[in-house]
Amino acid sequence: MNASPEMSFDEMLRVKLEVLLREHRDLDEAVHALAVTGRPDPLVLRRLKKQKLFLKDQIVKIEDQLIPNIIA
Repeated sequence: MNASPEMSFDEMLRVKLEVLLREHRDLDEAVHALAVTGRPDPLVLRRLKKQKLFLKDQIVKIEDQLIPNIIA
């Protein structure tokens, strides 16, 4: 049996998805920590939230690619 050391496309997508989910969680924690400080910098908060939305869009796209296209 010859096992290929290369990852399949789905496996690569799953790894990328995990990385994006981790980054999204980290940004969420950063936004929360900044908000708790009392007087957060609105520009920094806006940038972090924008980055979170960008990551969320990428996450949704990858999840859509991983879900089989079943016509009911």
